[in-house]
This record gives sequence, C-alpha cells and structure tokens, in this order.
Amino acid sequence: MPDWQERSKSKLEELPFPSLQPQHEVNRGISVLDFVLRLVAVAATIGSAVAMGTTNETLPFFTQFIQFKAQYNDLPSFTFFVIANAVVSAYLILSLPLSIYHIVRTTSSARGSRIILIFLDAAMMALLTAGASAAAAVVYLAHKGNARANWFAICQQFNSFCERTSASLIGSFIGIVVFVLLLILLSFMAISRR
Repeated sequence: MPDWQERSKSKLEELPFPSLQPQHEVNRGISVLDFVLRLVAVAATIGSAVAMGTTNETLPFFTQFIQFKAQYNDLPSFTFFVIANAVVSAYLILSLPLSIYHIVRTTSSARGSRIILIFLDAAMMALLTAGASAAAAVVYLAHKGNARANWFAICQQFNSFCERTSASLIGSFIGIVVFVLLLILLSFMAISRR
C-alpha cells in the first residue's frame, strides 16, 4: 500500500464521525414515549367508557311508585360515546404489542408498521372525536338547555347524572390530545431517515 494511502486512511480514522448509537437511543426513547402515551390513552378511554356506561340516577316524583330515571342509554349520543370509547380502547390495547416491537426494533425495518399505525391512529382519533363531540353537545344542553327549542336544563334535578357525564368527557378529550401527540411522534419517526 503506498504511503499516501496509509496517511489518508489514518487521517480518516482520526476524524470525529458521529456514532449511530446515540441515534438508536433517541429512537428507542421516542418509542418508549409512544408506548407510555398509549397506556395513558387506554386508561383515559376505558375510564370514560366505564364512567358513562354506569351513569344513572333515579328521582322520586311525589311517591315512591312514580319515579323519573336517567340513564346513559336513554340518549343515542351517550350510547355512541360509550361504543366509540370502547372501540378505541380495544384498538389501543391491540396496538401495544406493535409499540413494544418498535421499542425492540428501532431501525428502519419498523417504518412500514409505523405508517400503518399513523393511518389507524388517525381513524381512531376521528372516531373518538366524533363520540366526544356528540356527547359534549348533549351535556351542554343538559346543563344549559335551549329556551328557543323549549329544552329545559335537567341538571338541576339530575345533578349526579350530569356530574358523571361531564366527568366522563374529560377522559375522552385527554385521549384525543394523546392521539394528536402520537400522530406527531409517529409521523416524525416515519419521515426521518434514521
């Protein structure tokens, strides 16, 4: 080997090239964050579905024999809310193994599964947003009523029912925010060439 080649080879070895190890750690950290966010979304959506699905209140009217009862399944919007949260919770639980796979495999071989997750997460976020929005509209009417349509606020009578339905919306909206964060993370991971 000529002398000039040896000198250039030794100079190349001295140059400070960044190692690939820190990049794998960043990818693994983002994948762990993805897993944790999915766990938070599972807890929020299951909590919302259970809170809404177990909401009912009975009020006596004059006597014990005549009673008014309010249940979540009296209103189709609340039923849709419970079903949407249950479907999204099931999806999130089924996506946890794929999230674990992304923690183990941080290389570009997981890019295809990340792109699939982007589309599925976007669809689940749309379903969750639709359910939460429909339920929020009914909760607003229950609290405020609508004088023009002669819909009276029922929350003065069914106080416990209204509190539980309002509280169940919080978990669902937390799930929506988590989905937005998941979509940002997954898009960043799928687009980056790392």
